[in-house]
Amino acid sequence: MIHELRIYHCIPGRLPALLKCFETVTLKLWEKHGIRQAGFWTVLIGETNQVLYYLLAWESLAEREAKWNAFAADPEWIAKRAESEKDGLIIAKVTNEILQPTAFSSVK
Repeated sequence: MIHELRIYHCIPGRLPALLKCFETVTLKLWEKHGIRQAGFWTVLIGETNQVLYYLLAWESLAEREAKWNAFAADPEWIAKRAESEKDGLIIAKVTNEILQPTAFSSVK
């Protein structure tokens, strides 16, 4: 198993819109496409509180590619994403990393 760490750096003041989109739209579409989330986090104490961190769990890079591409091309997602940005862009920058567990990790 591998995990994907995605970090969404929001435009100031737009984190609530991003959280609403995940809660009401994105998670349902991920379920439809078989995408498994391993957790979401916001910053309580740190450099900025306008960031969302989350992990996705994948069996392989091939699974990630197939399911993520299907999700990204889903017409419902494309329409809902555009709708969520009707009041302006939400995300300034996205970074992601594919992580593999160490031999001593409790998460395999």
